Amino acid sequence: MAVQLKRGVDFPMVDLANIAYYPRIFDLAHRFFEDAWVPICNIRYADLLLQRKLGFPVVHVESDFHAPLRYGDTITATIWIDTLGESSCTWGYEFHNQKDELVWTSTQVTVCVNMDTMKRSTIPEDLRQGLETCQRDEANDEQ
Repeated sequence: MAVQLKRGVDFPMVDLANIAYYPRIFDLAHRFFEDAWVPICNIRYADLLLQRKLGFPVVHVESDFHAPLRYGDTITATIWIDTLGESSCTWGYEFHNQKDELVWTSTQVTVCVNMDTMKRSTIPEDLRQGLETCQRDEANDEQ
């Protein structure tokens, strides 16, 4: 089941055209990614990095910008796992504004790594179980 989180578009995110500067959208996505670990796997991403010494850096990104994100907008991010491999997973993202307009979509492949060596690592079973619960239910998507 997908996770939904909300955040506002802050003034430092926008440019003179009053739209979010595209690198800030990726920063926003990463903030949602970090926040999603608690509802998905019951662990803060900071604890995953600092205590368990595991990280999930992005190795591939595809994104589409559908409409501008503007200062004052409230963004609802829907995040799910598209595919789950032995050491990698593909995250799906949809951002909607407060008018429920689709503004941004992305798929991002992350790889589980040991933070001391930065070498690929098998996703631990406890994390895998959480990530599996976040896989999108295609049967419900077709309704």
